[in-house]
Amino acid sequence: MKLRFTILVFVGAFCGSGCAVLPEKAHQPQFHNPFPQLHRVAILPFFNLSSEPTVDQDQMAEAYYHELQKIPGFEVMPPGVVRRALEANRIVIDGSTDFQKLARWLGVDAVVRGAVTEFSPYYPPRMGLAVDWFAANPSFHPIPPGYGLPWGTPAEEYIPRSLLFEAEFALAREQLKTQSPDVPPGLDARPTARQLSAEESVQGGAAPEGVTPAELATSGAAGLPTDWPDPRGFIPAPPSPVRPGYRPQREPVMTHTRVYDGSSLHVTERLEDYCYFRDDARGGNWQGYLMRSHDFTRFCCHLHITEMLTARGGAGETRVVWRWPIGRYDVGTGHR
Repeated sequence: MKLRFTILVFVGAFCGSGCAVLPEKAHQPQFHNPFPQLHRVAILPFFNLSSEPTVDQDQMAEAYYHELQKIPGFEVMPPGVVRRALEANRIVIDGSTDFQKLARWLGVDAVVRGAVTEFSPYYPPRMGLAVDWFAANPSFHPIPPGYGLPWGTPAEEYIPRSLLFEAEFALAREQLKTQSPDVPPGLDARPTARQLSAEESVQGGAAPEGVTPAELATSGAAGLPTDWPDPRGFIPAPPSPVRPGYRPQREPVMTHTRVYDGSSLHVTERLEDYCYFRDDARGGNWQGYLMRSHDFTRFCCHLHITEMLTARGGAGETRVVWRWPIGRYDVGTGHR
């Protein structure tokens, strides 16, 4: 009876303290570089395509650099080093730049070209980012969202619905390219006033000859075009005893474009997690990041990078973290 009374007293004291003696259990998201062939990366100066003239392009490149460098598997060349190399050799980044050649000249596997498409530092803050990754090897082809995810395995049911939609949409977009008619040559020339009339638009020019049903039936498996994107392309192919042939292309290998709104539930939920796992000596909470444009910029870069990698197999199992509640610490004495 006495032992039972002692246990009840202990439980009462334990609960009366607000359970502050127990640590908090949290699951920290883990990310990694899913592409070893894109290990060394250079960040080019960002462009400001927004209507906000106060955007610091160098600060944006630095923010992207710091967040990318935190991802295991990446070795990132500091933007300051890249900028000085470009200035020393009088290289100007514009629409005619060969980014694949620039990556080889810098000695990296890929260069990152980024642009701020929207920016508002006032609450609720907004930031739009459009980022392209160009591989130094011209034979590295675009990596679509959905590549490297656990398709055809028991883990497929755990793929987030948002990633399923993004992968299916990317596949449908590539498939429909094979079903869209080619634009006849000459239409890109500057038209005259007469050519812009409705009558000329309807009657002018003969349509190019299409593929006959017989040709379509023999062009690919199951009557599909030879360049029809196969859903099996989302699953990495096994190693080959010989190297693949040289098939150059000029497109970026990865592209990710997003606009982040500080009043969006998706953004604030991710921001709360981002702040929770950072030991920020300034104190405060995640709402403070919405008031400081520099912190919100860093977070948006983090969110942009992790979204892009997660959609291509760059998310790992979450890490279990135990943290003591802040009330357990006696700030005045330094004791616990």
